[in-house]
Amino acid sequence: MKFKKYDVLIVGTGISGIYTALNLDSRLSVLMLSKRELTLCNSALAQGGVAAVMDKDNDDMSLHIEDTLTAGGRKNNLENVEILVEQGPRDVESLVEKYGVEFDRNEDGSLALTLEGGHSRRRIAHHKDTTGFEIETKLIEQVQKLKNVTAVNNSVLCRLERENGVFYADVIVDTEKGTHEYFCADYVVMATGGIGRVYSYTTNSEIATGDGIALAYELGAKIENLSYVQFHPTAFADRNNQECFLISEAVRGEGAYLLNCHKQRFMHKYEPERLELAPRDVVSACIMEEQKQTGSSEFWLDISHKEPEFVKAHFPMIYENVLKKGYDMTAEPIPIYPCQHYLMGGINVNGKGATNIAGLYAAGECSHTGVHGKNRLASNSLLEALVFSRLIAEDINSLCSPDNASSETQFPEYPQFPEYPMSDPKQGAKPLPEGIREEVRDIMQKSYFVFPNYEEAEKGFSRIAELKALLEDGGFEITADYAETKSLVTVAYIILKEVIERKNEE
Repeated sequence: MKFKKYDVLIVGTGISGIYTALNLDSRLSVLMLSKRELTLCNSALAQGGVAAVMDKDNDDMSLHIEDTLTAGGRKNNLENVEILVEQGPRDVESLVEKYGVEFDRNEDGSLALTLEGGHSRRRIAHHKDTTGFEIETKLIEQVQKLKNVTAVNNSVLCRLERENGVFYADVIVDTEKGTHEYFCADYVVMATGGIGRVYSYTTNSEIATGDGIALAYELGAKIENLSYVQFHPTAFADRNNQECFLISEAVRGEGAYLLNCHKQRFMHKYEPERLELAPRDVVSACIMEEQKQTGSSEFWLDISHKEPEFVKAHFPMIYENVLKKGYDMTAEPIPIYPCQHYLMGGINVNGKGATNIAGLYAAGECSHTGVHGKNRLASNSLLEALVFSRLIAEDINSLCSPDNASSETQFPEYPQFPEYPMSDPKQGAKPLPEGIREEVRDIMQKSYFVFPNYEEAEKGFSRIAELKALLEDGGFEITADYAETKSLVTVAYIILKEVIERKNEE
């Protein structure tokens, strides 16, 4: 079987993947795989902003480090936290100066920094409430200009093998037709985002099925702290949709109150000092406790005491989205409830984004740099995506001498076609049984939502193990649906295994 050869394969086209490509040496040939169109990713959904010490008169890096450690329960990798915080401002400046990203400004032209839960200072650079989309689209504009980068939309990496230092990839390049093509590369960067679709309700997009984590796990990469799952306290309470619309942390940062079913504030009972500005895991836990006290899962977020124009100016997308649901957030509270939002664990990497497998890197939400500890501090995710993807590119650049990289004039003849005996994906032709994804989500929702339910986790793990064996040995046709379902089952298996193993730590 012949494989099209590239220097670097980047799996995922969120901010981590694209920023990696932009920072790679232009002499390297790069293939980027996007599951859907380039803008469908968790990065584009990020509302709040990028946390970085940009106002050194009123903030300093030691405070940002301390806030990050506090939010993470001091389970963070301190060395990588220091890298994140100290190098972060450089990348925020690059977004503006090199890539044309527009952040909100004060009248004097300085960055209009906002406050979010867990932060002791205003340090969030933002573009209204659509920061992720602003960054993602501006970076896409730039990466599309690069002659050395090829992007394939509607593609799913379904198998990845490594032989003699080269990675061989089986890619479904047309998810509707199920067409397979084969690529190989010296370096692979996993930038596949989160695992949200392993839960019944999540803020993640439909493509967040943990593919990169599952594929890296099968290669032998170390997966760490996958049970460090963040449940955002203020998703719009819409039980009719799996994908829940997020009500940004910044809304509470600008003064919104949390209310119980009686439309009464309650955070003072649990967090008398931080109130609504406590970190996300704390607020979610408080909501669960208040639910026990009141016997009701009805909760509200209220910013109607602020001037309507202030709310509309700061949160135009959120305002429009909840208005479509029948609520005017300038005049009334809006219904909220916690749901799965982010993953702090993942493919374990060092300070350069490298895994324990030579040539394999991971960036963004699918990676485990350890910077977030047990709970991510608001708006540190985009910062992590930028800093560590740049460091990955710099490391790959340093490993590729000019003699080993193809020159720009060679790209029309590139890639080469080496041989590798990967098995035919159609050797198993059985259709995938229906209902596996729904069963996995139901198990996860019962087993581990905000707090683990160990009885359900043990029962659920046994069933997940059965499903994992079925998918591995069942002789099913390798389709996009099969690949994503197998990823979800693998992710659920690792999470519940960790939850059970950590039972005695609680």
